[in-house]
Amino acid sequence: MFRGLANLNLVAEDMPAAIDWYTRLFDAAPYFTRPEQGTPQYAEWRFGDDDDEFALMDARFRPALPQPGGALVSLHVDDIHAEMDRLAALGATPFDPVTQRGEGWWSASVSDPFGNLLGLIQSPHWAAQHAS
Repeated sequence: MFRGLANLNLVAEDMPAAIDWYTRLFDAAPYFTRPEQGTPQYAEWRFGDDDDEFALMDARFRPALPQPGGALVSLHVDDIHAEMDRLAALGATPFDPVTQRGEGWWSASVSDPFGNLLGLIQSPHWAAQHAS
């Protein structure tokens, strides 16, 4: 039985630059890095209402696939237009524009400065489930 998203893992060739960029994105330094001394090869943050785990891994350890594949994970935001503006100000490049997908549903995606896609979604179902 699936219990939830355990970890979203992206890769970067320049780990110090990627850690700096995501530290600014999350407004917090990673809570876990390895190795602890020297240039990090792995870093983790927790974010959001469910304390989801976001990780960066040195691109040298990227899993190799025999053909194109992968997944786009979308992160919920309360205001997708404002978040797209914030991501652009941090240096992300729009990939898919903000698009309305239904009543109250919006999606978009950006490419971070390290070549990873980040999806954004503004979902009334997510918002209702996490309302106080």
